[in-house]
Amino acid sequence: MRISKRTLLLLSASIIWFCSPARGMLDEIKDTPEKGGGVYYAYPVGESLNTPPPAGYTPFYISHYARHGSRYLISDNDYKWVIDLMHKGAENGALTPLGLDAMSRLDSIWDEAYGRGGDLSPLGQRQHNGIGERMVTSFPEVFAPGAEMHASSTTVLRCSLSMSACSEGITKKAPHVNIPRESSQRHMCYLNYHDQPSMDFTDPDAPWRKAYREFEKAHTDGKRLADALFSDTTFIRENVDTDKLLQGFYWIAVNMQNMESRVSFFDLLTPEEIYGQWQCTNLNFYICDSNYAGNHGLMLGNARPLLRNILETAQSYIDSGKHGATLRFGHDGNIIPLAGLLGLPGCANSVSDFDSVPDAFRVHEVAPMAANVQIVFFRNADNDIIVKFMHNEREKTIPVSTDIYPFYHWNDVKDYYTAIANSETEI
Repeated sequence: MRISKRTLLLLSASIIWFCSPARGMLDEIKDTPEKGGGVYYAYPVGESLNTPPPAGYTPFYISHYARHGSRYLISDNDYKWVIDLMHKGAENGALTPLGLDAMSRLDSIWDEAYGRGGDLSPLGQRQHNGIGERMVTSFPEVFAPGAEMHASSTTVLRCSLSMSACSEGITKKAPHVNIPRESSQRHMCYLNYHDQPSMDFTDPDAPWRKAYREFEKAHTDGKRLADALFSDTTFIRENVDTDKLLQGFYWIAVNMQNMESRVSFFDLLTPEEIYGQWQCTNLNFYICDSNYAGNHGLMLGNARPLLRNILETAQSYIDSGKHGATLRFGHDGNIIPLAGLLGLPGCANSVSDFDSVPDAFRVHEVAPMAANVQIVFFRNADNDIIVKFMHNEREKTIPVSTDIYPFYHWNDVKDYYTAIANSETEI
């Protein structure tokens, strides 16, 4: 059997990933329970390494794709049903002192969360504002006078608001820059593309879901939490789905990091319970959006239209001699397959065993709130083009040979990704 160059490169990357010393995820959650939120992990801002380019090369273009910033839980009901259950318990005299305290905390955060299900939070705006500012600080030449800019987002409000926040961060540092912005159906064909076979694969009745439900059941046990919050076993038996209770408090707890309210619910859950729920949600995102062996490349294939847009738009800047940036905004279900299609570290590993997934894929590292991929382009006086790849503002390797890491020769990058973008075969 002939093994493609891409397969060999990804296999090598996977070997490095699996063999690299890494802390167990449970230990990480014990230290930083917010990581247990998976896609609800707030953007981990920190000092970003920015290696200077080789002598004579200057940045002129940034190609960017980002997930929207921090948001509230997707629906008001994700808060409300838990609140209502706790109030019912109180009305029946069935809450423990801890249950009464938890109910009081829920009431306090409801003042902020009410009517904002799925909305970008103030933190989400600050995240993208900061990312925009840091782009200008790190690569000022890209935003020099005459920069040609364009920003587009999916039609979901939290994405368009993220686009505006990032644009405002840029213009705060470079007030002369004009950034046209679009949030329209026109761009959905590549910003948020999902073909029919991939949608069929994620159908609620898809064959793999039986095994997933068994995995979820094995990693979810809400009895301890129910006993801690409710004092009446009859009330629990008649009114409380204990596993659902655990899941409800888990989502509220892990999303508090994205809200303004300084209230925590982590004391209600053990690290093991958070880890169990993280395993379930991490597995679900791996199967439905990443390179799970059982989906045969369907999900990564959804990023091909986006990759083609990235390549074609970049080439137009190169051919015309323009400088500036293209900003794109979407969702976790878009940036996860893009990162996998690019072969970024930890984003393209392919396994089928559910228990192996935590070592192959960690969604909070791939797609936290405000996750972003930036491809920065540099040129010299001879118009030789080199690029570097950044994931969440950190320089990353890609499966392309280079003699100038963290930079890569554009022609090598273009040839490699053009073949992937135009292929119809399994990834």
